[in-house]
Amino acid sequence: MSTPGEKAIALAQGLIRCPSVTPKDAGALDVLIEPLKKARFVCDRLTFAEEGTPTIDNLVARMGDGPPHLCFAGHTDVVPPGDDQLWSHPPFAAEITDGVLYGRGAPTRARSPASRAAAMDYAKAKNREIEGTISLLITGDEEGPSINGTKKVLKWMEQNGLKPDHCIVGEPSNATALGEVIKIGRRGSLNGRLKVSGQQGHVAYPHLAANPVKGIIEVLAKLYDTPLDYGSAHFSPSNLEVTSIDVDNPATNVIPASAEAKFNIRFNDRQRPDGLHTLLHEEISQTLAGTELKFTLDFDPPGDVFITEPGALDALLSEAVNEITGKTPTLNTDGGTSDARFIKDYCPVVEFGLTTETIHKADENAKIADLEQLTAIYRRFIERYFEAFAGNPDGR
Repeated sequence: MSTPGEKAIALAQGLIRCPSVTPKDAGALDVLIEPLKKARFVCDRLTFAEEGTPTIDNLVARMGDGPPHLCFAGHTDVVPPGDDQLWSHPPFAAEITDGVLYGRGAPTRARSPASRAAAMDYAKAKNREIEGTISLLITGDEEGPSINGTKKVLKWMEQNGLKPDHCIVGEPSNATALGEVIKIGRRGSLNGRLKVSGQQGHVAYPHLAANPVKGIIEVLAKLYDTPLDYGSAHFSPSNLEVTSIDVDNPATNVIPASAEAKFNIRFNDRQRPDGLHTLLHEEISQTLAGTELKFTLDFDPPGDVFITEPGALDALLSEAVNEITGKTPTLNTDGGTSDARFIKDYCPVVEFGLTTETIHKADENAKIADLEQLTAIYRRFIERYFEAFAGNPDGR
């Protein structure tokens, strides 16, 4: 009889073999649904659509009833593999070599099999008499616009009396070794566009023109040189990164009329989007004061900062991690964004998964030993969770 870890490995290979590049499902949900139904999980396949966005298939699988309700959240979609020639193992072959599983999305696709195998093993040990509910929330657009996925699934769960009490998101959380880090929040994300306008002219007569390139360089240098803050108790300093500069000027002897830049700010809990809007507008106004240059500054809707205050949830997970790996994970909020930004509006959420070393790279991979340990950690955590929260789902 195969172990939970072995089941997770086989399931991870099945998922990797599905070329489910956002928004395509490519059979990925079926890979999960079949064994879950055999294990008597109730499976709801939810399809959501919105004008101007791709239609997305999602899954909610659950066992048990009532509180406490523990949810494991993940996604089956992946980013494109890029140039196949850069891969020494085909991106969708799920090859295992020297104890390493190769494939696009291996570190992220492995968490659904790990949590599924752990949940099934716990249910089997309890003869499916769970004192509460275990659920899996799986979406197909985490790597995409995130419009028809987790956000709408959570609303459906709430409307159907299935709102979780706590959630674990299985995004890769460790830099180099399993057990290093539990993420208890994420920085906010703000995309902006700056356009500086001047006066077009001949490069031989700069006094008859106003070069916006000089202005935008000075502005961006000032923004880079001015710290937004110095961090907080659980967050690193907010930072601004320029992602694009464009003047759309093919000529070498013409001063352009305008220059544009795109940038992103990852901000901590000392900042708010409207405050950043005001701060940047003031900095740019001061830098360009006394020149003939004008500017416009626009922002996309932000992804806000959030934190799950340290408490029982991360403590139980830390105990399980320590028991399996011997490590005591630190709590941090580094990295990019995830669907936890939606889940935090419904229940406390933390993130714990495999390592980030190869994510989105060619030859993306996950160590078999890590996948087996992750399954064991989830299994032990589930047991500790229901011991701690049975009869007290609102405990923190």
